[in-house]
Amino acid sequence: MIFHLSSRSLKLPHFRCIKSYRNAFLNNNNFQPWRRTMYLRAAHAENDQSALLDFIHTNPLGVLTTAIKSESYPFLQSSHIPWVLDLPSSTSTPLDENVQDTNLLDTAVEGGVALGTLRGHVARANPQAKALIEYAKEKGESREGEGGVVRLEEEVLILFTSPVNHYVTPKFYTTTKPSTGKVVPTWNYAAVQVYGTLTIYHDSKSEATEKFLRMQLDDLTKLTEGEIMGFDGKEGRQKGWTVNEAPESYVSLLSKAIIGVEVNIKKIGGKWKMSQELGEGDREGAVKGFKALGTEMGDQVARTIEERAMKKEGK
Repeated sequence: MIFHLSSRSLKLPHFRCIKSYRNAFLNNNNFQPWRRTMYLRAAHAENDQSALLDFIHTNPLGVLTTAIKSESYPFLQSSHIPWVLDLPSSTSTPLDENVQDTNLLDTAVEGGVALGTLRGHVARANPQAKALIEYAKEKGESREGEGGVVRLEEEVLILFTSPVNHYVTPKFYTTTKPSTGKVVPTWNYAAVQVYGTLTIYHDSKSEATEKFLRMQLDDLTKLTEGEIMGFDGKEGRQKGWTVNEAPESYVSLLSKAIIGVEVNIKKIGGKWKMSQELGEGDREGAVKGFKALGTEMGDQVARTIEERAMKKEGK
């Protein structure tokens, strides 16, 4: 029961809670969200925690990478998974007013600032899920009162990327190319990396697993139907599909074919690599070049280059 997501741009009407954290992040001298994460040039790094969480909420399809020693499965495995992002329980307000915080894990804290959790699910037939289940059974330890719930010892990585990305030809660099020729191609993109500890909900007979999966599926459906598809039932728009519309026996059967995964975020870093390192002339050449392509993607990249340039200049 894996949900596939649209890549269209989203409006986030329920993101007030993240923005309310902004001052706490910016005023905390110990908080460095980029520390010990991805490669970040200063020109490209996004240091605003609310922007990083906003990015995940807008682009919830993330690639989960695990490193698990096993004689049966590869050590490194990755899977594309749609995630539900929960704010720390201390906020008492979820990202989406329709999504409830599970409070199933302790809140991660970086420099005194809580980072939150990510909830997802994986098909049992997926070799990565099989490796996780194998680990959980070998570990044989569950949290008190929660059978079939095991925490992975090694940290995991989740990579989120923006659908707005493009190859950049040196022909766009209208200042440097004709003057020195010292230009090379590159690629513009935006991405956020999350590191954290993963908890496995693998026992289909466990009440904790059943509760986790049902809440995760309900919340993910509300996110994807309401925000991604725009089926919110407001202003004449149709209402979104809900899990309750499917026969309960069918949902129960498919739920046994998946496992739940929850990641307690420990570190986070993100970048918008959108020509900020260029001089004004070359950057304007890139904007004009992308607009001249006459494509939707070209227009989106050009617009993002302009937005990030203004942010860099503090406008």
